[in-house]
Amino acid sequence: MHHRGQWRSHNNRRDPQRCLKVGYVSPDFRHHSCRYFLEPLLAHHDKNVVEVYAYAELVREDAATVRYQGYADHWVPTLGMSDDALSERIRADGIDILVDLAGHTAKNRLAVFARKPAPVSLSWLGFGYTTGLTAVDYLLTDTASVPEGSESLFSETPWRLATPGYAYRPAEGMGQVGTLPALTRGHITFGTLTRAVRINPLTIRVWAEILKQVEGARLVIDSSNFQSAAMQDALAEKFAAHGIARERLAIGYHSPPWDVLRGLDIGLDCFPHNSGTTLFETLYMGAPFVTLAGRPSVGRLGSSILEGVGHPEWIAHTEDDYVEIAVALASDLSKLAALRGGLRHEMESGPLMDEAGFARKVEAAYREMWVKWGGAT
Repeated sequence: MHHRGQWRSHNNRRDPQRCLKVGYVSPDFRHHSCRYFLEPLLAHHDKNVVEVYAYAELVREDAATVRYQGYADHWVPTLGMSDDALSERIRADGIDILVDLAGHTAKNRLAVFARKPAPVSLSWLGFGYTTGLTAVDYLLTDTASVPEGSESLFSETPWRLATPGYAYRPAEGMGQVGTLPALTRGHITFGTLTRAVRINPLTIRVWAEILKQVEGARLVIDSSNFQSAAMQDALAEKFAAHGIARERLAIGYHSPPWDVLRGLDIGLDCFPHNSGTTLFETLYMGAPFVTLAGRPSVGRLGSSILEGVGHPEWIAHTEDDYVEIAVALASDLSKLAALRGGLRHEMESGPLMDEAGFARKVEAAYREMWVKWGGAT
């Protein structure tokens, strides 16, 4: 339904300096991969700068929910509320800035955003691409993910933070990095934890070419999509079409995947749609990864992460570059071992895991958005 004709004006007090009421709308205030990036922000919000409202579309709660409830100044369960009712609740709460954290993922409330219940709205984190709604003012992103000149791909106006556009908090229990596996195995192990939907003829061809050029190398593909023998066989057949024998592939599923990551020497990102959380986890476990900078946003998350950790040299711009970077990394075990010993520290000491610094960046963006709205006539 088209709601623009029903939009109403907002009477929020246009004081550029006052504490802002920020509403976060999400079905994922629970044990969900978003927590690795959302918790760092909410935990470090300056309560003199923002007053946090959490609009929680939850079927069930868990231990992560309890933590989220502690971060919020106001906790509003929304399950069962109609779009009109939730919109009116947001208006009644006097929300200044409304943040969508789901995009087009399950149980989103984008129909509420279509009703424009707050003067400023934006989308961030959960979907990684445009909502397609002109009612949403901004897509919160960074300069690596959405380069200048790509604005036409988004219904929202990209609001670019200095890269990276998030801070990462590792899961508990990941353990230590460990030594470089190739030193004891005698061969390089490449790998990915990505979902099957991101593996396509392009990635298979490129990954097969890497295996051809790196003698004896193995490729690990490990995710929940590959629990069945049928899925494993189907993927192996696609590699066989490129001359890659089954014994060079380890296709399966392990959870938690920390030992799988500990067993990788080099990670391989998917394209044109990059992987997500697993790229952070790969770096955190000491393995560099190679990415291909593709279409803005979902095709440049890997680029954003690598720029954030200070290793843009692992970003490819063509498929041939991708192969060349992977092969070069595999050719120098001493360099790989040194990287493995330092990657976690590079993450922990840099912007990729600077939780408080990221919160300040986001709060500054909110303030600028607010001032821009407040200056409108």
